Amino acid sequence: MVANPVEQESTGFSIRRLGRPAGQVANFAIPHPARLHRGGIVSTEGAAQHTRPARRGLVIVNTGSGKGKTTAALGLALRAWGRGMHVCVIQFIKGADRTGEALAARRIGLEWHVTGNGFTWSGDKAEQERLAVSAWAEACEKIEHGGYDVIILDEFTYALEYEWLKTADVISWLRSHKPPNMHLVITGRGAPADLVDYADLVTEMTEVKHPYRNGIPGQPGIEY
Repeated sequence: MVANPVEQESTGFSIRRLGRPAGQVANFAIPHPARLHRGGIVSTEGAAQHTRPARRGLVIVNTGSGKGKTTAALGLALRAWGRGMHVCVIQFIKGADRTGEALAARRIGLEWHVTGNGFTWSGDKAEQERLAVSAWAEACEKIEHGGYDVIILDEFTYALEYEWLKTADVISWLRSHKPPNMHLVITGRGAPADLVDYADLVTEMTEVKHPYRNGIPGQPGIEY
């Protein structure tokens, strides 16, 4: 009988590595909260304690015409959440709260806000602008006073591209108010040049092939 490759434990979880005999597992224990603190991780293993350097908050931009901007940001969110970090996701354009990622966030207790009413090529543009301005005000409050380690502003570049918000004003506000150890992730097509210059890490997604061009609609679990 082949053992289940994933064995649940009360103190963490174990994964059997491929190639190991059944019953031999690699343990991934969830760190005790006492080992985690903002600004670094203190390891209690070994004879002496070692403190990693204090965290330096990054501004990260995922842009470009290819698929994967939000997907990459959500992978980062899950990684940060797994590290015990306080994470918040604010979606600026998307209006659906039944996407796979929103449902997953609800299940694991990841803070998630859907503030839009649909994509920019449909719907009332004046209402979309009003919602985007309101969402930015909420984001400002959370960035400045929320005590988060990571905040993701999903599809935020559209608010800049359509000039619902002025890029210069947004960057000026972030320079003055974003906590120095907080990571900020911004996604969306057409990131303005000034935002790219301001960011620490910028990735441009480039489409090579996409099933939509062959008449294949968006797939659950892949697109939403």
